[in-house]
Amino acid sequence: MSASIEALSQHWATAIFVLVILVVCGAMILVSAFVGGRTRGRAKNEAFESGVVGAGTAQLRLPAKFYLVAMFFVIFDVEALYLYAWAVSVRESGWAGFIEATIFILILFAGLVYLWRVGALKWAPSMRKARSRASDLSEG
Repeated sequence: MSASIEALSQHWATAIFVLVILVVCGAMILVSAFVGGRTRGRAKNEAFESGVVGAGTAQLRLPAKFYLVAMFFVIFDVEALYLYAWAVSVRESGWAGFIEATIFILILFAGLVYLWRVGALKWAPSMRKARSRASDLSEG
């Protein structure tokens, strides 16, 4: 029994913090249950944001290119994060760290070249490109 009392005496601030969090969360749930609005109306379930009534639905079909841009951002953002950490410790890592960072950059560069060769970086639809080429030829 003394071991649990000793552990509690060492971590009393954390125990009180967790207890206060639980009490506050419970109080918020109870207050919102009693004070919250219960009215029903035609406009009650409509989306309303910043004083503007929404038009249309929020279910938009986005082209896959938007997701591709998001993946590129994540990939190169993580690359920048790792390279920043490497740059901070470049003196401690020495030549081995430099070679590892170079291999890391080359692998990512190979992936970028692959995406470019596959055509994943082409943003304009092929019909728009064909029309722009035809207009370029007619002007020239």
